[in-house]
Amino acid sequence: MRTTLTLEPDVAERLASEIRRTGKSLKAAVNDALRVGLGMGGRRRRPPRFEVEPHAFGLVSGVDPDRLNQLVDELDVEERARRLAR
Repeated sequence: MRTTLTLEPDVAERLASEIRRTGKSLKAAVNDALRVGLGMGGRRRRPPRFEVEPHAFGLVSGVDPDRLNQLVDELDVEERARRLAR
């Protein structure tokens, strides 16, 4: 949520001091202070669970997908050799 916030001078000074002390951004320092002040104890929400979705790539048996870059390099070398032989 984007909002404009007017801080009292003492709060702004304390916030600036906290930013210098911790090296946090203004946004992070304000959010952390608000979490503590609102009784959230500085806890952050748990990020959504990361899930891997498998895909069928239709690879042929015997083709190692981890070595496809090597195959591309070999084909490129062969193509360049053919061009130079002309």
